[in-house]
Amino acid sequence: MTKINWQERLSPAVNAIAPSGIRKFFDIAAKMQDVISLGVGEPDFVTPWTIRESCVYGLERGYTSYTANRGMKELRDEIAAHYKRRFNFAADADKEILVTVGVSEALDIALRAVLSPGDEVLIPEPCYVSYAACTTLAGGVAVPVAAKIENEFRVTAAELEAHVTDKTKVLLIGYPNNPTGAIMTREDLLAVADFAEKHDLIVISDEIYGDLTYEGEPVCFAALPKMKERTILLNGFSKAYAMTGWRVGYAIANETISAAMTKIHQYTMLCAPITAQMAAVEALRRGEKYKDKMVAEYDRRRRLIYDGFNKMGLNCFEPKGAFYIFPSIKETGLDDNTFAEEILTAEHVALVPGSAFGESGKGHVRCSYATSTDKISEALNRIENFLRKRRR
Repeated sequence: MTKINWQERLSPAVNAIAPSGIRKFFDIAAKMQDVISLGVGEPDFVTPWTIRESCVYGLERGYTSYTANRGMKELRDEIAAHYKRRFNFAADADKEILVTVGVSEALDIALRAVLSPGDEVLIPEPCYVSYAACTTLAGGVAVPVAAKIENEFRVTAAELEAHVTDKTKVLLIGYPNNPTGAIMTREDLLAVADFAEKHDLIVISDEIYGDLTYEGEPVCFAALPKMKERTILLNGFSKAYAMTGWRVGYAIANETISAAMTKIHQYTMLCAPITAQMAAVEALRRGEKYKDKMVAEYDRRRRLIYDGFNKMGLNCFEPKGAFYIFPSIKETGLDDNTFAEEILTAEHVALVPGSAFGESGKGHVRCSYATSTDKISEALNRIENFLRKRRR
């Protein structure tokens, strides 16, 4: 019997992408004792009770059906009101807002809705691991644009300009940034907006960490002058409200693009879970004070871990958003994968190699400070112990 080569029968797009670089070390760590994880980007807080209670309320009253494909009207209205109140940005709840199963789905269907085979997508790096993979799966070509540490990992219009071709169609940005914790000021983003208009680009702006901004105010890219019509804004509830497992995100885009995304959503997801949507309504209505407390705690942890890395002599950019820090480990003489492997084995600290987030992440590791101060302090002690042995 002839042996079938199943690898050859897979989609070329699937074969072209690598498994997530984030998961490898945590699959290993799961089998070890006494591991402190600074890797997975998930809040250590439990979803606030008032939000959980709204789900319980819905279940008790039998809310277990589908919702409209675009999501509950009540939730879309709350999202629209939130953006009007926060950014003076008007979005039509019936035509421009789509509730998705997490921001991951929103990213996927946004790219599938606008890309034709061979279209190029500019992606500032280091960046979230899904950006390039989802671009490939949608038939596009990911074009990395290195953001430099000397500019606090803020991409500039000039850097983007150097990578534009006649095939460039989309600019995909994510600020505050995963993995670096970088933010972009309003002035920075205005320059990027001018660049996007000059080249008639669609901008996909992933703002899932927007509420986790510690210096200055978060900026809504779609609210910048002339940007609403060309921007697909992605956001959700996972990070700011500690609702990762609820899987509720949303996309805001002009009517034509939103309708195209909704068509894909109809045939793949139908709708986000009704109880999760009810919880999201409660988050927007009464979750602000809980969110503010969590953000304040992240800020405290941010300063603790930043000071810790500086004291042990690792070159480290001060993060100003999200809950990640991205120290350089080049002085150890190890590449980032080897560093992560050795520190996991020797000190039982799980980190993510920077190269998982693109070529420009090489020589760094991503550490999440979405964990307790006790664990952060102990992890810092273990990392310093590892470095001390290396430096002898």
